[in-house]
Amino acid sequence: MKRILTLSTALTAVAFAAHADVTVMSWGGAYTQSQVEAYHKPFTAATGINVVSVDSDNPAPAVKAMVEAGNVTVDVADVEYADAIRLCDDGMLEEIDASTLPPAPDGTAAVDDFLPGALTDCAVSTIVFSTVFAYDTTKFPEGPTTIADFFDLEKFPGKRGMRKGAKANLEMALMGAGVPAAEVYEVLGTPEGVDKAFAELDKIKADTIWWEAGAQPPQLLADGEVAMTTAYNGRIFAAAVAEGKPFNTVWDGQVYEYDLFVVPKGAPNLEQAMEFVKFSTSTQALADQAKWISYGPARKSSGPLVGLYQDGKTEMGPYMPTAEANLGNALASSYEFWVDHDAELNERFNAWLASN
Repeated sequence: MKRILTLSTALTAVAFAAHADVTVMSWGGAYTQSQVEAYHKPFTAATGINVVSVDSDNPAPAVKAMVEAGNVTVDVADVEYADAIRLCDDGMLEEIDASTLPPAPDGTAAVDDFLPGALTDCAVSTIVFSTVFAYDTTKFPEGPTTIADFFDLEKFPGKRGMRKGAKANLEMALMGAGVPAAEVYEVLGTPEGVDKAFAELDKIKADTIWWEAGAQPPQLLADGEVAMTTAYNGRIFAAAVAEGKPFNTVWDGQVYEYDLFVVPKGAPNLEQAMEFVKFSTSTQALADQAKWISYGPARKSSGPLVGLYQDGKTEMGPYMPTAEANLGNALASSYEFWVDHDAELNERFNAWLASN
């Protein structure tokens, strides 16, 4: 079997060597670097296909614009769950046959090895990430400790940072106002619940700096522009562990979800794009990404292979969104809710942001 696999890899390399590069659009910074190390470099070594990285603050709108214009320049894009569903429903993505994805090392089929909901008609999940909030420990040696503290300027004075958009902010606002995680989407599905979320955001609006790219929150903290900020958990991990910044993550009120690979309709190198997706969502590749950033792999079989950070000494387990200790008051982002309400709530958010 090992000899056959080696021969297959060699044939694949010959077949693709003459083809163009695969262009992969992702979110930049420490996250893209983790993909380069775990996916891009090994894929090129195995197939001879070069991988070109393109950064975006949000790949989904870029994919939509490319497909609508009939000028698709990327082969694979990394998007959030609700965006993957919406783009697929709108016919903007190639379908991905889950039966072609590599099985787990013990032979378990991919459809049974990926976590629940991680596979869709047009997308394959790679990671579980979360939106958390983090703070500068030199400013607050004793805390904060809860999501309510993020919205309490009296107890914890200082500027805040938040992503410029409705998603995750409204959920965190409701949890900050005392709504249990299990009831957030029920409440947010009512006009009164939406009003309640915006009322909580009103408390910090005048003291908030709005960020758009994932690399910005740790930089805002490092520059002293904010005392605490929402952020993607892996970005704070990278700044704290890899760079030694005095940042601490508060897991209470985290909103976690999948990120997924999609192939835009009309991708210039479709065959190579599909090969890249298959390679990058194998058990070992997903486990390898967790050596570089604290996002949980989307396959069950990858979990036991996650060990130390690439520094060779930091255990990754406690830094994962899915660690038991981090799930006390955690919310699974509802892609169903955001597919249905994204447009109206972002319109409301933008109007609120523009108002005095």
